[in-house]
Amino acid sequence: MIHLRIVSQHEISVADPALVRELLVTNHDKQIRWERGVDVFSKVHGQSVFTTEGNVWHEKRRVLQPNFQRQAVHYFVPQIVAATNRCLTDWVSDGSSFPIERALTSLTMDVILQMMVSGGIGADARRLESALKTVSSATNAEMYWPASWPDWMPWKAPKRRARALLRSFIGGHVQERLRLPNQEWPDDLLARLLHLHRGEPATWTLNAVQDECMTTFLAGHATTAETLTWWAWCMAANPKAQATARAEVEHVLEGASPTADSLRILRFLTQTLEETMRLYPVAPLLFTRRLTAPVSLGHWNLPVGTLVAIPVQVIHHDPRWYPEPLAFLPQRFAPEAPAIPRGAFLPFGTGPRVCLGQNLAMAEMTVIAAMILQRFSLSVPHGMLPPQPTMKVTLRPGIPLNLKVAARF
Repeated sequence: MIHLRIVSQHEISVADPALVRELLVTNHDKQIRWERGVDVFSKVHGQSVFTTEGNVWHEKRRVLQPNFQRQAVHYFVPQIVAATNRCLTDWVSDGSSFPIERALTSLTMDVILQMMVSGGIGADARRLESALKTVSSATNAEMYWPASWPDWMPWKAPKRRARALLRSFIGGHVQERLRLPNQEWPDDLLARLLHLHRGEPATWTLNAVQDECMTTFLAGHATTAETLTWWAWCMAANPKAQATARAEVEHVLEGASPTADSLRILRFLTQTLEETMRLYPVAPLLFTRRLTAPVSLGHWNLPVGTLVAIPVQVIHHDPRWYPEPLAFLPQRFAPEAPAIPRGAFLPFGTGPRVCLGQNLAMAEMTVIAAMILQRFSLSVPHGMLPPQPTMKVTLRPGIPLNLKVAARF
């Protein structure tokens, strides 16, 4: 535990797994998330389950949780497979340098839209990608300042336009769905939200539906794309691990597409994703908390108002829990490997505010990774240096990642 003084604020950084669990699980009801972070994210996400607190958050989480449980997520595996098939068909696979980060971003955007609104990204892909980059850069720039200029200031016009485009895109899908008779609605996430609106219009207003769709779209594709980007790098830089994962995929799937039942059998492939998330957690710092009641952690007595940060990447790179912490070793997560201490692996956080979409993310990443290995070999372009992680709200390569992608057939 490390104490930091930031002007008038006192912040404690907690990097001990047991104390992290004590904070986020045992004392979860004695904290809120950092107000500045919530304010910045709310300008894009609105009042969704991601940005609300207290009873409002608890009720949203309770109602939404069934849609993101493992069985509910597995219902969408055929849609994930179909969207991935379409996107991989367009990949350039002649062994030349390929913009795999951009391709994976487009793919995960298409996948999340299939699950959310039963439609693909289509001709809006480039415009939406540009808008997302603009919003992400603006959010990152504002996050760590105590205050920021209002969004109506002239120099913030790019952010305003990007945010308006995103909300118009989501709002358009909502209105289009409402024009259809109920019996014609496909069974997707938007339909489930709109059924809540029809049942409890005062609680689940159309703005509330749109806010949840926005969070699902933004969080559902970006973090998945970034993890898959780092996974692709790890596969390219570790050809033996890539070959082992591919052999497993070929043995389990026998040339067929992944199914919900096959996901749990792809154990080594899952280990490569877990090891990727350990090395490159897309949320290297969990949402900072502020204590609303005194909390005792270890030998420390923390007063009301203390900020508490959980540096996930520091924990994930601690040699006490992970020998050779900077090496890519998927066998760390094998069933027969030594047990990893609880609280030492936090790619989705922990406690009541653990990532709502963790089951969806794992299913989506496993399907996409398996289908990539079925069709392509990944390698590092000659002379390329390892990508440098950069914190821009999430952890991503400092420059867009390009890899050599060669078709296997």
